[in-house]
Amino acid sequence: MCYNLNGDKMNYSYKPSGVCSIKMEFLIEDNIIKDMNVIGGCNGNLKGIKSLILNQNIDYVISKLQGIKCNSKSTSCPDQIAQALIEYKKR
Repeated sequence: MCYNLNGDKMNYSYKPSGVCSIKMEFLIEDNIIKDMNVIGGCNGNLKGIKSLILNQNIDYVISKLQGIKCNSKSTSCPDQIAQALIEYKKR
C-alpha cells in the first residue's frame, strides 16, 4: 500500500494477490473514485469495470465487487478492487 495526500485527493496504490493484475492505482476524493488504473490483468474487462466505478462511492463499489470469483480462484480482479478499497478505508 502506498498513500500520497494531495489536498482532499488521495493517490492510493495496492498490490493485489491471487490474480493476474500486479498493481492497482486509485485517485480517491471524499470517498469517491475519481480514477483507477490496473497494471496487468484482462485489459478490456478492467476498462469496463473502471467505467462503471468512476465517480462512485467506495462503499457502493465494495458492496458490488466484494466476493466475486474468477473461475476456480478464490478471488478476482473485481474482488481485489474491493479489497483495495477496504484497506484504503482502514488508513
